[in-house]
Amino acid sequence: MARNEKVVDPKKKLLDEKVINISRVTKVTKGGRHFRFSAAMVVGDGKGLVGIGTGKANEVPEAIKKGLQAANKNLVRVSLVDNRTIPHEAIGECGRARVLIKPAPKGTGIIAGGAARAVLELAGVKDIVAKSLGSNTKVNVAKATLEALKSERTAEQIAELRGKKVEEL
Repeated sequence: MARNEKVVDPKKKLLDEKVINISRVTKVTKGGRHFRFSAAMVVGDGKGLVGIGTGKANEVPEAIKKGLQAANKNLVRVSLVDNRTIPHEAIGECGRARVLIKPAPKGTGIIAGGAARAVLELAGVKDIVAKSLGSNTKVNVAKATLEALKSERTAEQIAELRGKKVEEL
């Protein structure tokens, strides 16, 4: 388990959930086409805990349920400053999708589009600017946003790593 992950009981219904993407996927067999549904989900508590998961099933509600289970298993704790923004700029990558996130002054709101917005809202970030660079595949943009959020370090964490006080930085 990584140093910033936290185990949370998924049975407790205190996480909000959002559907990022639902798509129909096809497997072509000798007997014809076999259709299934794929669902990408984001879950979060709005206080720095967020996760992404995907599920695939023959029916949409079943795929959503599987996606939620996967997202609850992949929860990550995110560093927030004043419970509203991030400590510094970061770029996250997943496949060809790159997402740049920047802290913003109080009252800015979430300036982001699509899948990145969903991840940031459920993570509890209130003031941020995000820009999607490269591919705009929804699942990869969401994962890249999560990667960027995971790479965030607060001044306290950096001071602890260097063995110094926050004032010395």
